[in-house]
Amino acid sequence: MRRIYVLRYGHRPERDKRVTTHVALVARAFGASGFILGDVADESVYKSIAKVIELWGGYFHVEMGVKSEEYCVSWKKNNGIIVHLTMYGLHVDDVIEEIRRDSRDILVVVGAKKVPRFFYEIADYNIAIGHQPHSEVAALAVFLDRLYQGRELYLKFNNAKLEIVPSPRGKLVKILKAPNKNHT
Repeated sequence: MRRIYVLRYGHRPERDKRVTTHVALVARAFGASGFILGDVADESVYKSIAKVIELWGGYFHVEMGVKSEEYCVSWKKNNGIIVHLTMYGLHVDDVIEEIRRDSRDILVVVGAKKVPRFFYEIADYNIAIGHQPHSEVAALAVFLDRLYQGRELYLKFNNAKLEIVPSPRGKLVKILKAPNKNHT
């Protein structure tokens, strides 16, 4: 089974904590195997992701502070493909079948600030979800949903302490294992 990792490039700790956390949460919830925060470590982002993994289960690899460009070069050397999400790329619907047929591991690059030319050049696919300004969180969700054809919406995570019970009204959460007191 191929791995899909998401590399967040250009995170600015003073202003991007919430959006970067959401990029990681979407990556996890929509079937990615891991999240890489490039070039910087942000303890608050890490703690938020770790808390979700502890409560909601699953295995999700998280790394921070790795050099983004070196990580991309290494990914390609290890026979993986790189998908860069950008509104300037080819429309997702024009290339998603080709990506689905390729069995190699995928690194999805999601920018926070202006993305250097390096990422456009190293990417095997520069993909646009639409050709209008939009959220990188939305772009990642749509890309993974198109890639998995909606199957990721039914994922169940091992070792979960909590599980949502679908309900037409209200919030129902089933406690599978008692969470640690610091997460109540």
